Amino acid sequence: MSLRFVGIDPNTGGGGSPTVWVEEESADLVLQGAEAEELLRAQVGGTEWVTGHTVGIPAHETVIRIPVRMVAILREACDVAEQRARFC
Repeated sequence: MSLRFVGIDPNTGGGGSPTVWVEEESADLVLQGAEAEELLRAQVGGTEWVTGHTVGIPAHETVIRIPVRMVAILREACDVAEQRARFC
């Protein structure tokens, strides 16, 4: 698996930081971020967002929080992923 680094939280302090990559072979976005707090996970997991879709967060998934200051980085990652998908 080859990852293309797109960006890191500009306010990072040198520890773990929200980061965005694009996986080269699949063009999937790969995100690292702070795991959402219990109240937010409960709201996400307890709401039927799409009619008929199972409520809850599956064991193989999680909810993360990406700071708004990273919106431009996410846009860039989406552009990279779209360009890369043309070659997948």
